[in-house]
Amino acid sequence: MSHPAAGAHRRLPPGWRGVGVAIILGSVAALGQAPVGAWPFTILALAVALALWPIAPWRRGFALGWALGLGYFALSLHWIVQPFLVDVARHGWMAPFALVLMAGGMALFWGVAGAIASWIGTTRLALPVTLIAAEMLRSHILTGFPWALLGHVWIDTPIAQAAAWVGPHGLTLLTIGFAAGMAAAGLRLWVLGPIGVLLLAWIGLSPGPATSPDPDAPLVRIIQPNAAQDQKWQPGMARLFFERQLDQTRSNPDGPRPDLVVWPETSVPWLLEQADLALDDVARAAGDAPVILGVQRRDGRRYYNSLAVIGPNGDPTAIYDKHHIVPFGEYMPLGELAARFGIHGLAASEGGGYSRGSGPALVDVPGVGLALPLICYEGIFAEEVNAPSERPRLLVLITNDAWFGDWAGPAQHLAQARLRAIEQGLPLVRAANTGISAMIDPQGRIVADLALNTQGVIDAPLPDARPPTLYSRAGDWPAGLLLLGLLAALVGRRRLD
Repeated sequence: MSHPAAGAHRRLPPGWRGVGVAIILGSVAALGQAPVGAWPFTILALAVALALWPIAPWRRGFALGWALGLGYFALSLHWIVQPFLVDVARHGWMAPFALVLMAGGMALFWGVAGAIASWIGTTRLALPVTLIAAEMLRSHILTGFPWALLGHVWIDTPIAQAAAWVGPHGLTLLTIGFAAGMAAAGLRLWVLGPIGVLLLAWIGLSPGPATSPDPDAPLVRIIQPNAAQDQKWQPGMARLFFERQLDQTRSNPDGPRPDLVVWPETSVPWLLEQADLALDDVARAAGDAPVILGVQRRDGRRYYNSLAVIGPNGDPTAIYDKHHIVPFGEYMPLGELAARFGIHGLAASEGGGYSRGSGPALVDVPGVGLALPLICYEGIFAEEVNAPSERPRLLVLITNDAWFGDWAGPAQHLAQARLRAIEQGLPLVRAANTGISAMIDPQGRIVADLALNTQGVIDAPLPDARPPTLYSRAGDWPAGLLLLGLLAALVGRRRLD
């Protein structure tokens, strides 16, 4: 039996009907993202889209690509409305605009992919390659937003282990490659080929159960205070949440003593320069253990979202300033330019939002080793986690996901943290204000965690690091060069035609 798309008459329907079908297929493809994790829907939806994609003028290719992306991003990024619902009276009206602009903006990359594939002409060959290029480009352009990459659908499967070699964009290449193989085979017996490859990869990459911890491994205490975002900065509640974290930090006289304590992002409700007494309390609660915590600090008129390592005397032994800050959330793009034209209040140099830190850096944690600090948003950028020249002992991600609701946003953020651990072959300690806090081993397995919207403590031994991965050495260069080669071959074929 031949595949329905094998006949030239079986294509996406013309006009708005085709756009509607593309939106539906994109929405189905989004079901592979956390927390649903239905990756077969992603593969099948992409396969159907590729099989039915018409050979059409570039304008129609753009429209269909944009529609496919609109459905995908509207569903996978629907959590973007949650920050505007924290204070509904003031910001709730912005929520639908945020979703439309985010989904429509991200879909432009897929629209360009569809247009270029149509221009090349051999759409079924070109569209998989241009989609991979689109996903890579959106990870970097305008500071980048590599959230809900197509390759992320594998994070909760053994296929994710391939990220240790090929990174997140290599996983995207595999995802679209599987879908393209199924589209080419259709309903014929050849479809067993891509299915067989997937099964073999699944079996061969399975990491198996987590190994027993080293009895001499440092014990890490992860604090989750569960400070609701609409209460976090209220004067009385801020003190209550701080005291709660002190109580969680104190060791049970009959229990184990931690070698490291980790608090979430902005867990100290005072500026670092004004927090001497509070940090003394933190040090006393931790005993001899160093504490990693999130705190804001000021330098002149600039403010920074920072991480500090607090020693036994209450003094910071290391400070790291977040360098990849969130556009519109933590700073206003073009704010400095606006200040030059007399529009003040938006520039970070004038206190309008956070300023950028100097870049990725390691901090020394006494008794544990070198750690790569990541503050919230920074955990989604694989190439920046790969940036330090010296290999750390662990990754430490502190975050406040209370902004993003209690479903998809925090689950997707956690999934990406697991991928960073796999890519680097390093354990990752994740402390989240309202969850999901976790100890993650170098193969992305969650060794211990705390559920969303609960307060509690994790005491978990730090898993051993694995040898340096290929991705930690080569980064995205292999995937990027392969992609360039494929694009060059397609363009060359067009010229020959």
